[in-house]
Amino acid sequence: MQDFTADRERLGEAIDAFGGVNAAGFDAGGNGDAEDTPDNGNTFTADDTEFNIFNTDRRLDALQTLAEQLAGIEQKKSVIYFSSGMSQQGTDNQVQLRRTVDRANRANVSIYAADMRGLQAMVPGGDATQGSRRGTSTFSGASTRNQFSSLAATQDTLTTMAEDTGGRAFFDSNSFGAVFDRVVNDTSAYYVLGYSSTNPARDGRFRRIKVRLKRQDLKLEYRSGYYAPRDFAHSTRDDREQQLQDQLLSDLSSTDLSAFVSSSYFRLADNRYYIPLSVVVPGYQVPITRTTAKDKATVDVLGVVRDDQRRPVGRIRDTVRLSTDAADDLKKKIVQYETGFEMPSGTYHLKVVVRENQDGTFGSYETDIVVPDLKKDGLKVSSVVVGTQLQAGTRKNDRNPLMRDGRELVPNVTHVVSSGQHLYFYYEVYDPAQPVKVMTSIAFFRGKVRAFETPVVQTTELGGSDRKTAVFQFDVPASALKPGLYTCQVNVIDDAAGSFTFPRLQLYVRR
Repeated sequence: MQDFTADRERLGEAIDAFGGVNAAGFDAGGNGDAEDTPDNGNTFTADDTEFNIFNTDRRLDALQTLAEQLAGIEQKKSVIYFSSGMSQQGTDNQVQLRRTVDRANRANVSIYAADMRGLQAMVPGGDATQGSRRGTSTFSGASTRNQFSSLAATQDTLTTMAEDTGGRAFFDSNSFGAVFDRVVNDTSAYYVLGYSSTNPARDGRFRRIKVRLKRQDLKLEYRSGYYAPRDFAHSTRDDREQQLQDQLLSDLSSTDLSAFVSSSYFRLADNRYYIPLSVVVPGYQVPITRTTAKDKATVDVLGVVRDDQRRPVGRIRDTVRLSTDAADDLKKKIVQYETGFEMPSGTYHLKVVVRENQDGTFGSYETDIVVPDLKKDGLKVSSVVVGTQLQAGTRKNDRNPLMRDGRELVPNVTHVVSSGQHLYFYYEVYDPAQPVKVMTSIAFFRGKVRAFETPVVQTTELGGSDRKTAVFQFDVPASALKPGLYTCQVNVIDDAAGSFTFPRLQLYVRR
């Protein structure tokens, strides 16, 4: 609500913005029902526990972020956390709590937790701040027992977080000056001890530390331990997902695994385009063998497309499963993932992170995607997509123009083909002049010499979902081209309008 400041008036305004009613809706009954909850006149909600989980995780994540920001400051740091308790609901909180404690310890940050509720009296049936209790719990004593259990549960998390980071928790007191005195005392004089562990295991387990003195008249206070580093083999599903997210958000992502991305565009409506996207990883960089477990013979893909205002307009999250039976052939092939987005014209930024799940090697790729506004073009032509294989359509997407008659054209991202393959070209022309007479051909140049050209194809009919599109498909055997580098020129002429365009792309043919 308020950034760091020494302005008391601004801090006071931020604190005054909070009120006791802000917690309404976060009271959870014993079993998610109305029993033993205050009758506050609001509509009954069957289960509010998911909101409690989300709220707690956000607070823990905020503390984790704060610890990471303070890591660059040398020596010991102290954070005083004023709270009205922190409930734990489910295992997700445990994961986030451990991560928060680990980040605080690595940053040498101690958390001091103070319960701002002060000394509380557990009155049967609840105090005057609550409505009368529903049900018979008040008369059986269950209500009072639940109040004590709920209070202890909200304090346990604070105690754990404080003790494990070398701080202290302060409960059941109406005087809050003690927490400041304790911070001053703890940071006025302390010892920094270090050692090198002899345990090489990178299993991420909590390792306890015991400090002893020969003197018996002294009391020792120290952190109870730390979490060991975790390598990919010992990481959990949550850890692996977090690793992907960290790579996606990092300005300097890993590139140990080579990754390549290509995109194209096809018009669906006046200002709506379909963007096919191909993500490619060289097969020789994926360490898969016939003995590899099936759950590890996979490649994870995570990506996001943002507009010019950094707002996400498309996301990718999928797992490509590989066949261990074809492990030897994989070294000579590539792993290719296909997806697509629908978006208006504009300039977008794409970032994709890939990870092979055998050794946990990461790769990343960033690029800008420009979707032109074809309304401004005299001759409206889509991207030219070239591929070397047509496969049976496995993705049910009627909007994908590369999917036709149950077969899908797989784009060739590298534009490198062998002489024994076929070259499949696909492109579209939109809103040609009437009467329709669009002619096209494809020419291959080596330097300035035209080495090969397809026959001219002419169409007088329009198709597509809007019946305003001329569709062209070519099948050129690569054996018609000698090995070498070619400039491929697509000639498109709208004879009725007297307009033309010649998009080009590079192509390399090898033996």
